[in-house]
Amino acid sequence: MSEINYVVDAKGVKKYFPIKSGLLQKTIGHVRAVDGVDIRIKEGETFGLVGESGCGKSTLGRTLLRLIEPTEGQISINGMDMTKLKREELRKVRPSMQMIFQDPFSSLDPRMPVGEIIGEAVREHGIVPASEYRDYILKIMEDCGLRPYYIDRYPHEFSGGQRQRICIARALALNPKFIVCDEPVSALDVSIQAQIINLMEELQEKRNLTYLFISHDLSVVQHISDTIGVMYLGSMVENGSTEDIFANPLHPYTKALFSAVPIADPDVKMNRILLEGDIPSPANPPSGCKFHTRCSQCMEICKNKVPEVKDMGNGHTVACHLYNN
Repeated sequence: MSEINYVVDAKGVKKYFPIKSGLLQKTIGHVRAVDGVDIRIKEGETFGLVGESGCGKSTLGRTLLRLIEPTEGQISINGMDMTKLKREELRKVRPSMQMIFQDPFSSLDPRMPVGEIIGEAVREHGIVPASEYRDYILKIMEDCGLRPYYIDRYPHEFSGGQRQRICIARALALNPKFIVCDEPVSALDVSIQAQIINLMEELQEKRNLTYLFISHDLSVVQHISDTIGVMYLGSMVENGSTEDIFANPLHPYTKALFSAVPIADPDVKMNRILLEGDIPSPANPPSGCKFHTRCSQCMEICKNKVPEVKDMGNGHTVACHLYNN
């Protein structure tokens, strides 16, 4: 049996942002945006990351790529220890890991034509010789469904879906192995979402890409992901194959999230699980299990003791006291 190749292997990743106050800007606390997350992504697969707004999904994605520096933890991407790379070493490995942002318009320079937007980093990193540069950019554009004559046009001349194709082409042009997709379809119409998702799947198959796919839309995540991780207030509460998690969600928070997915059948009664109370502040998270303040199955142990991550079989893990007995 061949050894499983993990493109991403991160353990205990933390990202705390300091809270400063007063004239001398003293640090009076920390926002625990990512609080000890373990994540592994196999080569050529898609890891779907879900959770409410503010749970730390995007911060985790950026921390893995070292777009923001981790506070603590080990991060290995393509076999390299990301936390130990110096600035110049990091610059050299940047092409192998890219990011597609949520808002295609604000992530594109309005003063640059499409050809320059896609090709700027290609030229900077010397991906192809100067003589092959234009043909290379046109080939990348073609792969992403962009017409050759778009090369001299500017971002404001395109629709949202076309702009996102430009963002995908820009990431793809550097021949990455790993791409963080930060809600890449949330700003698009549903019909355009399907086109972009299909494009990403085609490119993944063709180039053996590995994705971290961050999204709120569980139906999109179910369609594109091989594995799913559920985050709550900076922590991973459940993790497993897409099939396992959708067939048998274990954590009360996962069950509540999944109960909100609409079903396209008027005869099926929705059994919504409504979470009471507001999301606690990541600057002052609850003791014990962070979810206990909103959980209908809360026990006394939940208020004081942090639940251990338990493997329920087939790689399906959950951090909940209901399964620790």
